[in-house]
Amino acid sequence: MPKLTYYGHSAFRIRDNQHTILVDPFLTGNPLCPIKPDEVTACDYILLTHGHGDHFGDTAELAQRLGSTVIATHELAVWCNEQGLKAHGMAVGGAYDFPFGRVKAITALHGTGGATLPDGKELPSNSPVGFLITWGKTKSIYHAGDTGLFSDMKLVCENGPLDVALIPIGDNYTMGVDDAARAAEWVEANLYIPMHYNTFDVIKTDPLEFAFKVEKLGRRCKVMKPGEEIEV
Repeated sequence: MPKLTYYGHSAFRIRDNQHTILVDPFLTGNPLCPIKPDEVTACDYILLTHGHGDHFGDTAELAQRLGSTVIATHELAVWCNEQGLKAHGMAVGGAYDFPFGRVKAITALHGTGGATLPDGKELPSNSPVGFLITWGKTKSIYHAGDTGLFSDMKLVCENGPLDVALIPIGDNYTMGVDDAARAAEWVEANLYIPMHYNTFDVIKTDPLEFAFKVEKLGRRCKVMKPGEEIEV
């Protein structure tokens, strides 16, 4: 069974006894993250929902040190290749089978600009995405990325309920609690986990309010503490 660890903001680790992946590894500069990049000792793949600094985060350092393959939209993947990193490019609607399972790039409504990194390098403009991860053909995890609410979210679970849906709730840059609860109504999953909140003042919100709204739908929500790990 895969295990899911939350590192604050939108950063997660998913692992089993064979594979470890990170999603949006914003560790340095993330006030909620309980670990430092040099404490990460294994990472086979890094999934990037988009190229903003609070999502690209420590990707370059981790991928170079650990030999991780970056999975991202085509433009970001090309840039990573140019920096000497291993990368696999995708586009919205596309899916690909990796050793740990299948990844499908899902639409996300967000900005498309690239970040300027601390070393002055600029990431290219890129399409924001979410990811539907089918781990080992049995467990399904939807990381919605940074997104506003859109009705096609209903299609993410068209093949049946997902195991876990990771939904942004912080407002201002993504959905707020009310829209996130609507997304939870549209995306059928066995468990909903809020993300992308309380990292900065502008996205402060109460995750228990989201949990209450989800549970009113008769569904289950888990507010994860940074550093907490659960079995999917």
